[in-house]
Amino acid sequence: MSEQSITPRSVDYSRWYLDVIREAELADYGPVRGTMVIRPYGYAIWENIQRSLDQRFKQTGHVNAYFPLFIPYSFLQKEKEHIEGFSPELALVTIGGGKELEEPLVVRPTSETIINYMFAQWIKSYRDLPLLINQWANVVRWELRTRPFLRTLEFLWQEGHTAHATYEEAEEEALRMIGVYRDFAENEGAVPVIVGRKSRLETFAGALHTYTMEAMMGDKRALQAGTSHHLGQNFAKAFEIRYLDENNELQYVWQTSWGLSTRFIGAIIMVHGDDKGLRLPPRLAPIQAVIVPIWRKEDDKGVVLEAVEQVRCLLADAGIRVEADLREQRTPGWKFNFWEMKGVPVRVEIGPRDVESGTVVLARRDLPGKEGKVTGVPVEQAVARIRQLLDEIQASLLEQARAFRDANIHDVSSYEELREVIATGGWARGWWAGSDEDELRVKEETGATIRCFPLDQPEGPGTCLMTGQKAERIAIFAKAY
Repeated sequence: MSEQSITPRSVDYSRWYLDVIREAELADYGPVRGTMVIRPYGYAIWENIQRSLDQRFKQTGHVNAYFPLFIPYSFLQKEKEHIEGFSPELALVTIGGGKELEEPLVVRPTSETIINYMFAQWIKSYRDLPLLINQWANVVRWELRTRPFLRTLEFLWQEGHTAHATYEEAEEEALRMIGVYRDFAENEGAVPVIVGRKSRLETFAGALHTYTMEAMMGDKRALQAGTSHHLGQNFAKAFEIRYLDENNELQYVWQTSWGLSTRFIGAIIMVHGDDKGLRLPPRLAPIQAVIVPIWRKEDDKGVVLEAVEQVRCLLADAGIRVEADLREQRTPGWKFNFWEMKGVPVRVEIGPRDVESGTVVLARRDLPGKEGKVTGVPVEQAVARIRQLLDEIQASLLEQARAFRDANIHDVSSYEELREVIATGGWARGWWAGSDEDELRVKEETGATIRCFPLDQPEGPGTCLMTGQKAERIAIFAKAY
């Protein structure tokens, strides 16, 4: 951590976000504009996200595979809406081995086309269905305005791709996977989300419809934290993915795709972070507990360090991700600030008096000062007490984030009320039966978009906030990253 302090969120939220990424050693800018280098601490968070999601995918019957980074340009042209949606963001390779290529190659922006090319070869019979594939990969989208983790030229993600015999099976899969994302976001990331369906204008290019989970950041902007798409038969027809059904008749498959990326790290930063830096949910934190030794006299050093190692071994053997900060060139106070910046959930302090009494001091990252300190914890109870604290912190972060979100969602019944809510910050929720043109008007005049039509809808019908006509569903509007 440098000697620089981070900008308070109330002064400049964007600057605060970038300061935290730098000071917490999550990422740096790469030499190519719009790219980032994910540093070990940031990548360790991603590894925990990967591990947690991968376990969930395998529990729901999915298997991992890997597909090429380079995609023939003609593949993207096969699905008209898909190429129109992605053409502004494509990176093309036109020269290879010093020679101009006969056909340009697209650097993977998403893998529907290359995966469907293979699905057409693998799927021949109803016995081959459902086909449930996931890929962990990097993708490239030539973004004009970038911000680390939230929107970068290259990012890491997983993308699931599945094929099914019927519309209903594909719909069930799309809903199942957005449910998996929601479970992960709330139970692992402590990020409360609203799950819903995107409007037609916001639907993924080439999909019948898109399901999303939307999270509120600390500045009240929305972040699309994960999506699941029902692709229908568009790609199946473009790539001739057909199978013989039980009546020996050829049928096109129905498909889904779904993805969650390193953008979720940005969500964790902005949902939980404070003016001291990160506050990491314990289940995703690379380090769950850090031990800081404290001594003034050289005579105390040996016994303190011996006690530190004893406690470190106890915690590590119990499966708690722990680190002891033994750097002698730094003061305990500096170390406290350093590990608070990095968002470690629990700090363990051990000094000469603690050694004499056979106890430790515990400090929670989510509660400031004395409120978050627990003194006189016997060493033999440290494991149980820290486990308890980790559970409490995990629940507390989710509860705080949910309370903040709910306090900043405002019900509106007119377009004027919607404009006022968006202008003052927060999300607007109201009945909607507007047209695509009405939706575009809202975006142009307020900067807000329909984030989703929540799956959890109130009993209707209601009155559309824009047209005054009968409306069957509630929509949520917000400015978004």
